[in-house]
Amino acid sequence: MIQVGIVGGAGYTAGELIRLLINHSKVALNFVYSTSNAGNYIYEIHQDLLGNLDLKFSNKTNSKVDVLFLCLGHGNSKKFLEENPFSENTKIIDLSNDFRLKKDVVFQNKEFIYGLPELQKDAIKKASNIANPGCFATAIQLALLPLAKEGLLNSSMHINATTGATGAGVTPGKTTHFSWRDNNFSVYKAFTHQHLSEIGESLAALQKDFNQELFFIPNRGNFSRGIFASVYLEFYKNIEKAYQLFEDFYCDAVFTQVSKMPVHLKQVVNTNNCFIHLEKHNNTLLITSVVDNLLKGASGQAIQNMNLLFGFAETEGLQLKATSF
Repeated sequence: MIQVGIVGGAGYTAGELIRLLINHSKVALNFVYSTSNAGNYIYEIHQDLLGNLDLKFSNKTNSKVDVLFLCLGHGNSKKFLEENPFSENTKIIDLSNDFRLKKDVVFQNKEFIYGLPELQKDAIKKASNIANPGCFATAIQLALLPLAKEGLLNSSMHINATTGATGAGVTPGKTTHFSWRDNNFSVYKAFTHQHLSEIGESLAALQKDFNQELFFIPNRGNFSRGIFASVYLEFYKNIEKAYQLFEDFYCDAVFTQVSKMPVHLKQVVNTNNCFIHLEKHNNTLLITSVVDNLLKGASGQAIQNMNLLFGFAETEGLQLKATSF
């Protein structure tokens, strides 16, 4: 059994990690760090865990845990590691954006590998530290990577993606308040979203001459969880060839499935899956990609990465089922 620690334990991603880890046969939860909740039972914050876990939040860490999950706000992971050193043998999986870009991958003599298993599973298996991808970035990259591998991203790409309210985190804000979000829909960070940089780096890793524009419109949806991404671009081959490219690329991807039927959010919410559908309209290819922003877009993918790091079955602890209603 490996010993696991979680830092930033009161948020949505930490809650998902705890739910998954207490049912993972290969791990033991050593501590859940939260200074604002220290001494309180975890089930008092993550109330669905009542009867499943008697552990309390702690304001202390164990520097010798086998793996550390950082569920802190963007920019805070580096600061935390500077103030709280861990053993050289502790593997770190960071869920913020602190280590995702090439300019940030080396920190305190630690190298962070970008943790999108469908892109670089072999590198993850050999890594010690993982920068977990962003939620929008996961859905959008999985929609485009097969085309990048074949050098087919040769026009601008238009992306429209909608996320649920949990994507904004657990701290209430004016755009997450129920009376604002319910029966509402809005655009934010049009063309400038922070996930564009990591998307661009991943596409360039497969298509060396990639320099096309990504026109990304992120939306706030009036639902709790999930991301629905639509991407369209020029594509001059037939739809059969498109499906062949995607099916070949994801033939060994246990959580990414290519569907001949249109996809929708309820297929993937509460799972670590990504479902992808393709349509051809004249010389335009439309790709739709759906994920759960808290699982495949965050905590589920983090555990998928942990499984790869430690040589466990990739699906261990992630045998989750969606509901159709």
